[in-house]
Amino acid sequence: MKLIDSKTRNNVLKSMMNILDKRRDEIVAANKKDLDAFGKGDQAMYDRLIVDDAKIDDMIRSVKEVLDQEDPVGKTIEHRRLDTGLDITNKTAPFGTIMIIYESRPDVTIEAAVLAFKANNKIYLKGGKEANNSNKILEECWHEALQENGLEKDWIELLQMSRPETQEFFKNPPQHIDLVVPRGGEKLIAFVKENAKGAVLVSGRGNNFLYVSDKADFETAKKVMLNAKIDKISGCNALDKVLIDKNLPDFEKRVKELHEMFKENKVHVQVDDDIAKVIPEEEKIPSEDTWYEEFLAMRIVFGAIDGLDKAIEKINKYSGGHSCAIITKDNDEAAKFMEQVDSAAVYHNASTRFTDGGQMGVGAELAISTDKLHHRGPLGLKQLVTNKYYVLGEGHIRE
Repeated sequence: MKLIDSKTRNNVLKSMMNILDKRRDEIVAANKKDLDAFGKGDQAMYDRLIVDDAKIDDMIRSVKEVLDQEDPVGKTIEHRRLDTGLDITNKTAPFGTIMIIYESRPDVTIEAAVLAFKANNKIYLKGGKEANNSNKILEECWHEALQENGLEKDWIELLQMSRPETQEFFKNPPQHIDLVVPRGGEKLIAFVKENAKGAVLVSGRGNNFLYVSDKADFETAKKVMLNAKIDKISGCNALDKVLIDKNLPDFEKRVKELHEMFKENKVHVQVDDDIAKVIPEEEKIPSEDTWYEEFLAMRIVFGAIDGLDKAIEKINKYSGGHSCAIITKDNDEAAKFMEQVDSAAVYHNASTRFTDGGQMGVGAELAISTDKLHHRGPLGLKQLVTNKYYVLGEGHIRE
């Protein structure tokens, strides 16, 4: 992998900020074609597809955030000189070529590429056909920025391929692909895992849980879960399931209170058998499969649970390993929950909507990884490098 000096990479990002601003009317017009063709049948996907002036401002802000971050390449992780005289330095290094496959969201064409490029990686972008016009003009912006700074356009390429063509691409890529990052639903992730030859880093589904302890401050519970559910239904960090402890004081009254709150906010509530005894007018969950499902819609499940240990067990069985929260006034209980729940992010008295690179201080993110190798959670600039050992000798041989 050819190394571009840090100044040139930063100059590309400066150019990109200016080009996005200069061409914003063209970008919005191209996006309107995608929106008109898509329609509003799937509200969550439609919301992700929108590019307006505010979204372009967000894109420019994301580029600026990455521009201002320290170059992650060539940093010394560890240095040691052995008794043998060998001098060993472990440094960060680019992955090489990263392929990012995503659905609907044109802003990924900016946010993902800017991170991968700043870390000196070549990028293949494979967006969904529903965002084709938006992605094409954003690729044009990238190419303009690259050429302004004397670089070839092939550092960032948008792939426009059908599903069979994508399968064939995975079998015979034009060059070795070091990392594939699928951003989307379970079907997309399964498709990539089945076909990709290189390493796959999963940007996992949500299916996020919130447990209301019997020691919860109920007003805090209401505020947090409503935000986690309705702030952005298309976010992978949105809330899907609420487990309410059966020992919560005034259990039935509290369940009805939650039910009324969500009804007022036009959220469809489904219930398990225990909750159905309290609010029998609501639909029961159709099958156990519902517990595994990520909704990305104005829909939520209420379930009753008997104690902290049962809550932890249920969450670890059904959740997507993304984000989970506990509402409690007991710090020891919260600590146990956070240690034992197997998710990328765990929360005490806070909304799952904070699982986001910008909100967590990482800056722009490539994805929210639910993998445990090589990184878990928001995947920012510092995580888009691998490492390399530099070993200096003086004719050393191993005997």
